[in-house]
Amino acid sequence: MSYFLPPKVDFFPHPLTSDDDGLLAIGSRLDEETLLLAYRFGIFPWTSEGQELLWWYTHPRCILLPEDLRITKSMRPYLNGDKFEWTIDTAFREVIYNCRSTSRKGQDGTWLFPELMDVMISLHERGVAHSVEVWADSELVGGLYGLSMGKIFFGESMFAKTSNASKYGFIKLVQWLEARGFWLIDCQQRTQHLLSLGAHTVSGAVFFELLKKNVFESGHIHKWKK
Repeated sequence: MSYFLPPKVDFFPHPLTSDDDGLLAIGSRLDEETLLLAYRFGIFPWTSEGQELLWWYTHPRCILLPEDLRITKSMRPYLNGDKFEWTIDTAFREVIYNCRSTSRKGQDGTWLFPELMDVMISLHERGVAHSVEVWADSELVGGLYGLSMGKIFFGESMFAKTSNASKYGFIKLVQWLEARGFWLIDCQQRTQHLLSLGAHTVSGAVFFELLKKNVFESGHIHKWKK
């Protein structure tokens, strides 16, 4: 069952009422405060440009505990070498535009529509949304972005123009987050790529309990630095 939300509503239905596919609600409005409210309860927008705004609470939920991060032997030369360099919060706009334009198997990328990008950029300027950039010879070759609330990082999207660039950036981010007391990365969707890095799935109910634990945690609301 999904709910219709009028434009002026300032609440969402309980996340555990989402349907079997994870669809929770249709409608509402897309602005900074609505997005922050949604993410606090694990709800996120996922729709195509020009279509009705859809809100999701996917379950089972794919998550990663930083201590479970798995680094394969094939990645160690990248992490110990100098092929890649990484930065944080230095090129948010470039990362989000690349996430939109990068083609993916089975997806056309239009879910990251201009209005959502504008809100994400505004949240970045407020110190809530953050990006990791991966560079090779001064060229942006990979990256990812997401939102930080309390001690949870809500991953949104990643891209790579060369092999292992996004994986390298993700590993560096997880290590950076763990060093600062973060205890969960929300990966939203289960993929083999994320599972290979140590992610696993939990039920919607278990994930909701983790969100409740996070409500009163202090966050890192500022521009991030390495």
